[in-house]
Amino acid sequence: MALPRPPHYSVDEYLARERKSVSRHEYLDGQIYDMAGEGLQHSRIYINLAGEIRSQLKGRECEALSPNMKVKTGDSGLFSYPDLTVVCGPPAFLDSHKDVLLNPVVIFEVLSPTTEAYDRGEKFFRYGNFIQSLAEYVLVSQHRPLIEHFVRQPQGGEWLYSAVEGLSGTLDVRSIECRLDFAEIYSRVDFPSVSEERAQVPLPDHY
Repeated sequence: MALPRPPHYSVDEYLARERKSVSRHEYLDGQIYDMAGEGLQHSRIYINLAGEIRSQLKGRECEALSPNMKVKTGDSGLFSYPDLTVVCGPPAFLDSHKDVLLNPVVIFEVLSPTTEAYDRGEKFFRYGNFIQSLAEYVLVSQHRPLIEHFVRQPQGGEWLYSAVEGLSGTLDVRSIECRLDFAEIYSRVDFPSVSEERAQVPLPDHY
């Protein structure tokens, strides 16, 4: 017997439901997905990151927006809630509700085990190909002091990848003239030991 297919929602149906919801959901190609809650590590990193970016943008034309701001990824069929979004100049919105941003310049994601592959793969593919304003994409690990950085190149729109690791590291987010100090970003964050990391990896069903 074939399994029942999940319901397919239009963008208008998704937005109508989402604007009444007390929890957040992302939309991808007609499907609506629950967003998992965050743990202590994720929460600490987000607060540190948001504080650093907001402080450095103070008095300038760019501003940081919270994870409650939805981003529409062009006509790709994706509405998402990045952990931190930066927009420069007047923000462009989908409609008068002003809760769906169209022109982010930088998107930050704090990686979680359940969403890391999606953030690296399908989501980044759509961000990179359907958000023309996006200049940089930053992935922040919560398991070790590691930040990965994707920068759109001026010729051809290709993306240059780099990564910096270690609590003494820094990373320049040039499109918004901000510098990330890893010691600040990872303040109060306790990294798991090697044995703890291994314990978190699920064992296969068969050997």
